[in-house]
Amino acid sequence: MLRRTILGLLLSAALFAAGEKVTAVDSVGVTVSNLDRALAFYTGVLTFEKISASSEADQRTARLKLGDEYLELIQYTRQKGRPMPADTRSNDLWFQHVALIVSDMDAAYARLRANGVRNVSLEPQTLPSWNKNAGGIKAFYFQDPDGHRLEILQFPAGKGDPKWQRKDALFLGIDHTAIAVSDTEQSLRFYRDELGLNIAGESENYGPEQERLNNVAGARLRITALRAPSGPGIELLEYLAPRGGRPFPDAPQPHDLFHWETRLVLGHRPAALFRDPDGHALRAVR
Repeated sequence: MLRRTILGLLLSAALFAAGEKVTAVDSVGVTVSNLDRALAFYTGVLTFEKISASSEADQRTARLKLGDEYLELIQYTRQKGRPMPADTRSNDLWFQHVALIVSDMDAAYARLRANGVRNVSLEPQTLPSWNKNAGGIKAFYFQDPDGHRLEILQFPAGKGDPKWQRKDALFLGIDHTAIAVSDTEQSLRFYRDELGLNIAGESENYGPEQERLNNVAGARLRITALRAPSGPGIELLEYLAPRGGRPFPDAPQPHDLFHWETRLVLGHRPAALFRDPDGHALRAVR
C-alpha cells in the first residue's frame, strides 16, 4: 500500500507541477463485467441516457448522461478483473459510490424494489433534524449488477443545489461521488491544496439513521464535500468509528470490478491515470 501511494503521489505531482488546477469534474467511470447488462440497468432502471459508445481492441465503453452529469461504463473484453469483494463494507477504503438525486424518494425506492435491486441500506433513511447541514436529507444505498454501491438521495427545500428541487423527472442527476478515506486532512492536502478543489460543506453524521444507511454498526462519519467550478462534487467519508476499514486490494488495475475513476478536466495536462493517498483512481482528461 505504501509503495502504491508513493507512486500515485509522485505521478500526481508531475501532473500538477505546472500549477494547473482542476476546472471541472467531467464524469465518473466504473468498470463493469458485462456492458450490455450494465446498460440495461442504468438506462432501464435508473433512466440514464446513452450518449455514445465505442469499441477498441480490449474494451467497450458507453458514456451515459443523467441530467447535466455523466457516467462512463467500461468493459474490458480480454482481461477479466477481480470481482467486487462480496463482503465490501462502506468503511473499506475501496468504497466509492455516486449519489443520484431523486425528486421523490418513495417513488424511486418503489422503482428499485420493483426491479429487484439489491439493498445495502435496509430501507430509505431520513437524517435527523439536529444535524444542521444534513438534517432532512433522505438517502438509500443499493447495488448495481456488479456490486458497485450507488445512492439515491432527496434534498429537502433549502439544501443542495436549487436544481435538485425540480419535479419534472424522478431521477434528476448526479450530485457527487463519495469515497471512503483514512484521514481527511491528508485527503484535503491532495484534493484541495494540490488539485484546487474547494470545500463546499462539512458535517459529522452519526446515530441510528446513519448506521442503517451505511449498514455499519456504530457508524460515525466526518463528511467533507469538495467542488470544482463545474461538475459533480467529490465527497470525503472518514469513518471516525468504527476504525479499521480495510485498505485497497493489492495492485489494483482498471479491469478490476472494484475500479472507479473520477475524471478531472486539467486543461493542457496529458490524459493519465493516477491515485489519491488511499488508492482511489482519478484520470486527467481534456
